[in-house]
Amino acid sequence: MRRLELIGLDGLPEVLPGADLAGMILQAAAAVGGLRAGDVVVLAQKVISKAEDRYVVLDDVVPSARAVRIAAQCDKDPRQVEVVLSEASEVVRHRPGVLIVRHHLGHVLANAGIDASNVPRDGQGRERILLLPKDPDGSAASLRRALVAASGVDLAVVINDSPGRAWRVGSAGIAIGVAGLPAVQDLRGQPDRDGRELQASELGIADEVSAAASIVMGQGAEGVPVVLVRGMTFDGPRGTAHDLVRQPGMDLFR
Repeated sequence: MRRLELIGLDGLPEVLPGADLAGMILQAAAAVGGLRAGDVVVLAQKVISKAEDRYVVLDDVVPSARAVRIAAQCDKDPRQVEVVLSEASEVVRHRPGVLIVRHHLGHVLANAGIDASNVPRDGQGRERILLLPKDPDGSAASLRRALVAASGVDLAVVINDSPGRAWRVGSAGIAIGVAGLPAVQDLRGQPDRDGRELQASELGIADEVSAAASIVMGQGAEGVPVVLVRGMTFDGPRGTAHDLVRQPGMDLFR
């Protein structure tokens, strides 16, 4: 019987800039018997961003004329719009209450993935927002190296986020950083059960892992930012989240 197990790691403290995430994960995993070979460690993006000090204090932001103009059209804080524009390579759509951009990492996201939920104010009580990690694939690879070295087992790391989706209501987990497993599994050329050759079957393995882990993480005050996905089997070369990004020339929907 095929089985997949999702284990939320409880008891992680509030993550501060420079935190030893590998040490925190190892300590939390000890309560469930430690890390095992083949585990996929899925972390909420905010954990990585907080450890990497990706905070912006809104009072420090001076909005440009472009940001002020777009903010008026979107009914948003011009300071936050300025930060969004600094993280974006393209503004895709906007209307009152919504600003969709293409992040410089390639992901198409509302507000460039920036928000203030579960983001504490700074030591002076000033409001802050949190950006995505600068290099989520690099962050995943670095954390994986540390966990493998400390645990002695081969495992994978996925950094996930939960954006809204075009054509669908509701957010769902996606992978923005991947290390140690195939991000995409290409089944093209393989036969189906009736012997027909598959023509367009590419599985977003890392996105599916992210979505599964998001169910355990929750989206509010649950406080479970790290989930072990146990029982995964996959074939193919290891990849990165960049493999999941559809290039603009192949985008038929904009």
